[in-house]
Amino acid sequence: MVETQVRSGFGAPAAPAQRNRKARWRDGRLVLGVLLVAVTALAGAKLLSAADDTTTIWAAKHELRIGSPLTDDDLTTVRVRFTSSNDSSKYLSADADLKGLIVGRTVGPGEFVPKDAAVTKSDQDRTELPLSVATGHLPPDTAVGDVVDVWVVPKEDGQAASRLWSGVRIQQIDSVKGVAGGSARRQVTVDLAPDDLGRIPAALAAINAGEPTLVRKAG
Repeated sequence: MVETQVRSGFGAPAAPAQRNRKARWRDGRLVLGVLLVAVTALAGAKLLSAADDTTTIWAAKHELRIGSPLTDDDLTTVRVRFTSSNDSSKYLSADADLKGLIVGRTVGPGEFVPKDAAVTKSDQDRTELPLSVATGHLPPDTAVGDVVDVWVVPKEDGQAASRLWSGVRIQQIDSVKGVAGGSARRQVTVDLAPDDLGRIPAALAAINAGEPTLVRKAG
């Protein structure tokens, strides 16, 4: 084979064609750079997601007294990160409709407004009944707002327990108070609907002869 040179019009030999060569040593850096950008973006997205994992609820600007109308003039919004949805569901969401609601129990300044403290006028027309309950006769973590059945366990053996009220709400509960008969007791206040009032005399007689016991409703 005879090689020939192609000359230009000026008689100079044409330069041989040059092919682009990939800088293979740069390929690893490129991949690593893309991975770093992707990881950084993912981490940033997770941080933003965690920052927005809050619930906006109402808190009291000042003390809210029982029976007073519940308006946004008395409230302020706060963003709270709860550890569980069950905890967040106990408080009044900032997007809740306040129309027609009144304060069902006293709420202190700065306190998150519990759902059970925002009631309608008909719900507020209830009677409070105080009960002295031995610590072994109610769940240890019983709290305000819990719904319970009130039973009485006779002190004499051989008699069956009886249910006094079903589905009553706890309005107030104090810490352990003293010792009575070798058992610490707690003062628990429950609210009774108008239909429950007729059973009060018989219930008090049963409590006098037995021990009140609170059974909490699930959920």
